[in-house]
Amino acid sequence: MKAARVVARRTIEFLDVPEPPALQEGEVHIKLESLSICGSDIYLEYDAELPEEDYPFLPGAPMHECAGVVVDSRDPQYDLGQRVIVIPRDVAGMQEQVVQTADRLIKLPEWGDLSEWVMCQHSGTALFSARQWGNPMGRRIAVLGQGGIGLTFTMIAERQGAGQIVGIDLEEYRCKTSSNLGATHTINASNDDVVQASEQITEGQMFDVVVDASGDPSGLATAVDLVKEQGQIISFSLVDPKLVTFDHRKWMAKNIQLNATVIAATQAPVQEIRDIVALKERGWIDPGVLKTHEMKFEEAQQAFEMYRLRKDEVIKIAMSF
Repeated sequence: MKAARVVARRTIEFLDVPEPPALQEGEVHIKLESLSICGSDIYLEYDAELPEEDYPFLPGAPMHECAGVVVDSRDPQYDLGQRVIVIPRDVAGMQEQVVQTADRLIKLPEWGDLSEWVMCQHSGTALFSARQWGNPMGRRIAVLGQGGIGLTFTMIAERQGAGQIVGIDLEEYRCKTSSNLGATHTINASNDDVVQASEQITEGQMFDVVVDASGDPSGLATAVDLVKEQGQIISFSLVDPKLVTFDHRKWMAKNIQLNATVIAATQAPVQEIRDIVALKERGWIDPGVLKTHEMKFEEAQQAFEMYRLRKDEVIKIAMSF
């Protein structure tokens, strides 16, 4: 079967790998139909300067946003033909077929395009983080980064009734998308001083909550500047810890609450993904609107480069087999 993997910085190779072996009790065999690139796939792996001995990656890596159809099952909860989101082990989902157990599967309805349902995977991780801000009704929230994750925070805050929602990004097209999806204000950090613009928008009050979804080592330092005294920072970004610096004295003096939020490190790493699927099913939120491009699996190299360079106003790419 077809697979792909990173074999050097910014280099993907395609290869044939054996089909999965016979299933063990409790296992489910899924034929993948739609994949989506995550920002962490780019800056932690595809574009990272890693030691030479780290290459090549496992077949299928890096990829963890996957959806497909059950073609064989040794788990009575999963019938043939059931559509699912899959969280592959070893983030190795860039291949035609995978075997997984129920703790890493999320059932999907029979309706709708899998290329849109797969977007629930990354939006579910943002829902887990957003739950840390409690009830945002009437509060001021800033979101650093308006890629797929940041835009999900923006959509959730809008639906929960936040008073001000400020989307901050380096790209004007993402700022426009942020406004379309619920932001009351946006700041283009390429053109404007983010702190000064925030002071103007909030009339000097600054933000009750600042979410760092920037994927940038400087994001936490910016969040410390933007949050009000005794405010809250929700940190979503995974970055190289050696590159992170922030004003520790300012953080302490403001008595800032800092929440690190990594759903994969919890005891229930798929719960909020299941929840976001249910919310999409009933029409409360639709992560599918974040899909801007559809490409073929054979175009994986081009897709990763498009995402890395933010070409063609990309936000989320769905790749199909």
